[in-house]
Amino acid sequence: MRQWWRRWTYEVPLAIGDALWEVLVVQLAALLDRLTVRKVIALIPIAIIVLAYYHRIPVPPELMLVGDFLAYIDIFSVLLLVGLLSRVTTILFVVRQAAARIALLAGSAIAHMRRLDMRHRRERGAPTRPRRKPDRSKDDRAYGGVWDQVAIA
Repeated sequence: MRQWWRRWTYEVPLAIGDALWEVLVVQLAALLDRLTVRKVIALIPIAIIVLAYYHRIPVPPELMLVGDFLAYIDIFSVLLLVGLLSRVTTILFVVRQAAARIALLAGSAIAHMRRLDMRHRRERGAPTRPRRKPDRSKDDRAYGGVWDQVAIA
């Protein structure tokens, strides 16, 4: 009798407490660790269907459509991504064209600057080439015009 009493007052409640701890704490924490947004969204339509078939609570049709939308969220997300990718592709095409035109404009500007030879411009005060000295002195030079023959004679 003492063994029976000890077992039912001590060991059985401890075993029930350990089982409850395992289920309600340890396994629930493991379930919450594995829980994702997709799994939560998949449970929402089930909850809506349960509420719809439970006749005491009226469920509007809009809520049922939301449930259908959530049930087919994968299909809607793929369609949304395809739509976004087509817009991104269009934007990238326009950006590529603009970059090509900017590169063409820059290339033509560089070619135009090379033609003007702007890199090798001389400074304003820089000396130029030395001038050639005349091979005749001032006395030997002809004065030009009619007086040229007279000056030589």
